[in-house]
Amino acid sequence: MNLRRSITRLSAMAAGLVCLGVPAAAHSGLPALQIAQQPVVPTINAPPAVRPVPGQLELSQLIWSTMITVENANRTGDYSVLRQLGSQAFQIGNPPSQLVQVFAGLRATGLDLSTTLLVPPTYTQAPQVVQNGVFRVQGIFQLRPRSVGFDLYYQWEQGRWKIYGIDIIPLKMIEQRDN
Repeated sequence: MNLRRSITRLSAMAAGLVCLGVPAAAHSGLPALQIAQQPVVPTINAPPAVRPVPGQLELSQLIWSTMITVENANRTGDYSVLRQLGSQAFQIGNPPSQLVQVFAGLRATGLDLSTTLLVPPTYTQAPQVVQNGVFRVQGIFQLRPRSVGFDLYYQWEQGRWKIYGIDIIPLKMIEQRDN
């Protein structure tokens, strides 16, 4: 049983004791206070955030949005927006100054990521859940003269998918030769 479930059960048990009219002090050995009886109103706990599996269109939008966000960060040298669009774990692990260093190699190639908006992504592996609330999508944008490979992670947080990890790789097109 995980810690969150244990805490939830303990909270539910404590709430049950209060709802049954048993003062909490009666269980702690402290003298009970006189509390006016109030009608018991049942509470309904909200269900945990539902993680919808992104459909084809939403998945493409997430990828294109990530590409254009990285492109804008590379052009301006300001990675604060990229960082703010990320999950909390991404934000904690990647201060803007570190993102400048992480993307220095990609910036140096001069690759224009805005061209990825012109073609649909081709997946090299089916998108997959890699851990609770995190999925991975790998693929390529088949462009000329350089294709763009990607390995992206998204985390479900605050009711939406947020960037959790980014790897963008410029790839050279391999020319086919006639035999």
